Amino acid sequence: MPENTPVKIIRAHQFTTSRAWGALDIAQMNGISVRLHWTDQPYQWHVNDGEEVFAVLDGIVDMHYRHDGREHTAQLGVGDVFFASIGTEHVAHPRGEARILVIEKAGSL
Repeated sequence: MPENTPVKIIRAHQFTTSRAWGALDIAQMNGISVRLHWTDQPYQWHVNDGEEVFAVLDGIVDMHYRHDGREHTAQLGVGDVFFASIGTEHVAHPRGEARILVIEKAGSL
């Protein structure tokens, strides 16, 4: 596709990086970033300074999150979406390789 085209087509299932949680920046829209991540390792416990949408495009991810002082885990498969409101502490643990679309405030962890 030519460089000056107004669209992007990303074959998510083919995307990989040399390190866990490496990312492809897809778009920046009014202070919101859209990134495709590849990983085969857990992330780190964190709290975003805005909401986060986390969509599994390939693989299986165990999403751990804390609510009311207790840790919970949700298994996410292809097509599943996790929404974390402001202040929700969470961490993603892929089972093998995973590709994840993350939509969040630009500059978030």
